[in-house]
Amino acid sequence: MRLLPVFLVDLALALGAVGLFSLLRPLRFFGVADRRAALVLVVCGGLVGALGVLLPAPTSRALSPSTRLDVAVPEWQFSEVHDLRIHASPARVEAAIRAVTAREIRGFALLTWIRNPRRPGSREQASILAPPADRPILDVALGSGFALLARAPGELVIGTLVVVPADGEQRKAGASAEAFAALVAPGYAKAAMNFLWTEEAAGWTRLSTATRIAATSPGARRRFAAYWRLIYPGSAYLRRAWLDAIRRRAEARDTAVQR
Repeated sequence: MRLLPVFLVDLALALGAVGLFSLLRPLRFFGVADRRAALVLVVCGGLVGALGVLLPAPTSRALSPSTRLDVAVPEWQFSEVHDLRIHASPARVEAAIRAVTAREIRGFALLTWIRNPRRPGSREQASILAPPADRPILDVALGSGFALLARAPGELVIGTLVVVPADGEQRKAGASAEAFAALVAPGYAKAAMNFLWTEEAAGWTRLSTATRIAATSPGARRRFAAYWRLIYPGSAYLRRAWLDAIRRRAEARDTAVQR
């Protein structure tokens, strides 16, 4: 059910696109016979999109905290989790997490450019949305608004504020998981992401990444819901591509050492 709003927003975009194109020239391939039908599609797309944005986002809770992410964000409304297995030691997986660059993450440059368009050759301060291609992506994030909330054996957690009230205090993400969790003033949305790796048998390591966003007021929740439900497909793809880039780097290093 948590992905239903995302599905509705994506459906609305598809209906709206077909309808708008059909206002210029009916796309009979999609069953749009005339411009009146195209207008109906546009209206339906708008209604479906509004429903997708306005559906409530229930709160989830970590009832028995077992990770540092559980400490940083014990309650949240938006989340995603991805994982894979890597044929490398935990130490090499951790090293790959810290070293992987934007260039190694397939689609990262394109999708962040769509989110933050910029002219070719233009100079912009390095950030997660405009990262240097060959600088470790974690270093870029930590130098541009993210804070290292926790670094424990087998886990690394970073966080930032993704919604800040216009007339409120301009805060930075807390310097620890506990400080991050303690920010409960209304009008904020806090986002935290972890990498969690555990050793398995026969030289394998299980690596996962979870992202959680917690809004501190109904208004912040509604603001972020519209954004999240629009960008979720791209976000999920990038998380999986990020894990795959870490896997390739870690396994390549293992191969190099064996040789």
